[in-house]
Amino acid sequence: MTGRKRDIDDLAGEIQELFADMWQVPRFSAGLRQGYRPQADCFRTEDPPTLNVIVELPGVDPSSVEVVVAGRALTISGERTRPKVAGAHYLAMEIEYGSFQRRIELGVEIDPTNVEATYDKGMLRVVLPITPKTRDEKVNIEVKRA
Repeated sequence: MTGRKRDIDDLAGEIQELFADMWQVPRFSAGLRQGYRPQADCFRTEDPPTLNVIVELPGVDPSSVEVVVAGRALTISGERTRPKVAGAHYLAMEIEYGSFQRRIELGVEIDPTNVEATYDKGMLRVVLPITPKTRDEKVNIEVKRA
C-alpha cells in the first residue's frame, strides 16, 4: 500500500510542477487568446450626468488607440507592441503585447457628439455625456493627450 501512496504523491507533485510551469508562460492558451485585455473601470456621475470609462493602457501609443461610440456601446481598440532590442535574448517574457479590443455596453443613451477621450500616464479616460434622447449613430472619438 505504501508503494501506491508514493506513486500518487509523486504524480500529484508532477502535476503541481506542470501547472506552475504553465502559469510562468504568458498566454499559455495562445490558441484561445490573442493580444491582451486591458483592465477597465466604468462609473456614473450625476452632476453632470456622465459615464466615465478608464482603461489601463501602459506602453500603448495613444495615436494607435481607436475609440468608437455606436449606439449604446463603446469600443476601444489598439495595439501594444514589444520594443525591439537588438541582440536581446529573453530570460522571461511576462508582459503581454499585441492587439486588443474592449467593447463596453453602456446601458444608457449617450450623446456621441460630445464624448471626450484623454490619455495621461498610461490611462485612457473616456467621458460620455448621458442624454435622454436616442441617438443611433456611429462616431469615432479623437484621443487627446492630457
